[in-house]
Amino acid sequence: MFRFIAMRILGAIPLLFLLSVVTFAIIQAPPGDYGDYIRSMLMNQGGVPAEQAEIQAEAYREANGLNDPLIVQYFRWITGIVTRFDFGHSLYYNKPVGQVVTERLPATIMLALTCHILASILGISLGIIAATRQYSWVDTLLGVISFLGMTIPRFLLAIIILYILVFRLNVSEVGMFFSARYGGAPWSWDKFVNLVQHIWPVVFIATFGGLAYNMRVMRANLLDVLNSQYVETARAKGLPEGAVIMKHAVPNALHPLIAYQGVVLPYMLTGEIEVAIVFGLATVGPAIVGSMGVGDVFVTATFMLVLAATLIVGNIIADILLAILDPRIRLGGNAE
Repeated sequence: MFRFIAMRILGAIPLLFLLSVVTFAIIQAPPGDYGDYIRSMLMNQGGVPAEQAEIQAEAYREANGLNDPLIVQYFRWITGIVTRFDFGHSLYYNKPVGQVVTERLPATIMLALTCHILASILGISLGIIAATRQYSWVDTLLGVISFLGMTIPRFLLAIIILYILVFRLNVSEVGMFFSARYGGAPWSWDKFVNLVQHIWPVVFIATFGGLAYNMRVMRANLLDVLNSQYVETARAKGLPEGAVIMKHAVPNALHPLIAYQGVVLPYMLTGEIEVAIVFGLATVGPAIVGSMGVGDVFVTATFMLVLAATLIVGNIIADILLAILDPRIRLGGNAE
């Protein structure tokens, strides 16, 4: 198992480097940069003539290396990461990019993990219930729920809930994690309850979509497994139906869902983009969209690199979990 994990980690290093190159190039591909944003702000809000605004924007580009060749900018950025763990300086926030990331990433991970855990537990459980009651009214009801969860756009559901909270229930504290009185207060039970009261719409919307996917996949996989020969053999031996399902069928039906964990980590981090934008929460999603809009390339590149790293880490975790669940899955297909 150790060799299996070591080989997967070593293989991830050049992949992460390649992803950083591709990401940086794609971000720089569209025309315009942060200098154009400065010129636009000077003209629209400062009333500066176009010629003077362009001169100041060009001076800013020269001072911050935005006129350097793309390859020079990339190696300056990647060298800072490797040698000093420095992700560059945010032009828009006027602070180190690492500080911008640390301000938003922990809250995003907390939200994402909470939604993922709830979606996995509820989705798998409901999928088992639906598969073991095939074609019953319970299966039909759960099928409708999964259909709605996978088809209703998250931003639309967020807008509906926001409208109800603000215009129907007169909730004033929207777009924040805590009420003002709990902002700098130490953690307590009351502060935790206040956090739940503020973030439950985001958790509900993200969990609803993930639950629907997990439920549909688990139902389909379990139905296939329940018709397998070894399951019929277990029944023929007189094992209780519950033992047949939970000990023999469910572990094998979980394989595709465990493999899915390899791609779900970056999805967890970015899946709240629509909801976070609607509710105005300070998470990773709005930061990525905002930095791309103004040309703050180092913030965008760093967040995209974080997402690429989570994709690689997720695949390694999925491989390890699959190897634990099924000893036949090893490097090269050889069991240890």
